[in-house]
Amino acid sequence: MTPARTLFHSALAVAFLACALPSPAAVASTPEEDAVLAPVHQLFNGMSAHDGSAIKASAIPGANMILMRDGKPHQMTIESFADRLSKPSPDGKDTPIEESIHDPLVRIDNDLAVVWAPFEFLSNGKVDHCGTDLFNLIRVDGKWLIASVADTGRKDCPAQ
Repeated sequence: MTPARTLFHSALAVAFLACALPSPAAVASTPEEDAVLAPVHQLFNGMSAHDGSAIKASAIPGANMILMRDGKPHQMTIESFADRLSKPSPDGKDTPIEESIHDPLVRIDNDLAVVWAPFEFLSNGKVDHCGTDLFNLIRVDGKWLIASVADTGRKDCPAQ
């Protein structure tokens, strides 16, 4: 077989494999992964609704949050975060906010799980900051709850 023909067959095999193998985004999540992600989405929904009770319900009491901003950690409990977000703004108008993750990496071992995912945070419908979210979750009485959150918030987001 000539080198050109060998190269053609190799390229054809690579192209076939690229089409045949699912991309990470195409892999369906399992019901257990969906269950792990449920409190994360509950947290985000509570944030959007400025609902402190929903935020707190997504986590164990005293869950720790570490938000990295400009290389500095800002640490708080889930309760202080919920209280801060549920207070009305001085002008009486709550700024519409929305946080979303994409392509989450979920790992589960018995009653312990971790979620690592890129995120975007929108304020008034525009990207305010982005980064990576890291959630540690535990299963208590059959229900997944957030034990801690860390994120990297930065302003150099592609969608800005």
